[in-house]
Amino acid sequence: MNFKNIIAAVAVLVGATASFAQPSGLAQTASVANVSLTPEALLAKLKATYVNTPFAEVRTTPIAGIYEVTMGKDVAYTDASGNFFMFGNVMDMRTQRNITQERRAELTKVDVGQLNLADAIKTVRGDGSRVLYVFSDPECTYCKRLEPTLQELKNVTIYTFLYPVLGEKSNASAKSVWCAKDRNKAWADHMLKGVAGAAADCDNPIQRNVTIGSSFGITGTPTLVSATGRVQPGAVPAERIEALLAEAPVSTAKGK
Repeated sequence: MNFKNIIAAVAVLVGATASFAQPSGLAQTASVANVSLTPEALLAKLKATYVNTPFAEVRTTPIAGIYEVTMGKDVAYTDASGNFFMFGNVMDMRTQRNITQERRAELTKVDVGQLNLADAIKTVRGDGSRVLYVFSDPECTYCKRLEPTLQELKNVTIYTFLYPVLGEKSNASAKSVWCAKDRNKAWADHMLKGVAGAAADCDNPIQRNVTIGSSFGITGTPTLVSATGRVQPGAVPAERIEALLAEAPVSTAKGK
């Protein structure tokens, strides 16, 4: 690892005042050396001290005296006093693992069992043994950039959830694709050839897709989700998608 990466791996110790509400009823004392708390005790202490911060979990780390703190999908680190926090990436230099990045990936996983596959455009290539879920906006430039990459995937079943987040034009285009006689062709024509279908309206799952996507914290498109629920935003290259597909070949979502 080069020097820049080493620097990036070192978390900067800062006071908690910038990211947390002021402590309630407890004095901010200096960190006490050799103090050791259970994660449960430290979590209780943090919740009592910073009452407006949604602490979810505290874990030990490979670094003695340093604890991992999760707040929703955010990850930080603190000492036993809870007065000082570190924001940044923890790296295992021996294995070149970014421990923080791995933890964030766990926190952003979604329950694909909540997906209704009947609400998606289903595309099967080869034996269809691998599964990928894609939230895509028909008017999204990056979604259109991703589509040729998806076309190249082998032995995959892709469930495309129309997810118009860019306004009324996106919503109209999504309805046009969904209401077409051949949705796969209408989608491919729109995304790959720039051929828009005729305006149409019919019973559609678009609002349901927006609701479930929002519950997963999906705010942009394209967003890919693996069969294990791992989330990958953006028009990523084929090798990144292959890594997602390699995680698990079997879908647990509802529908057909």
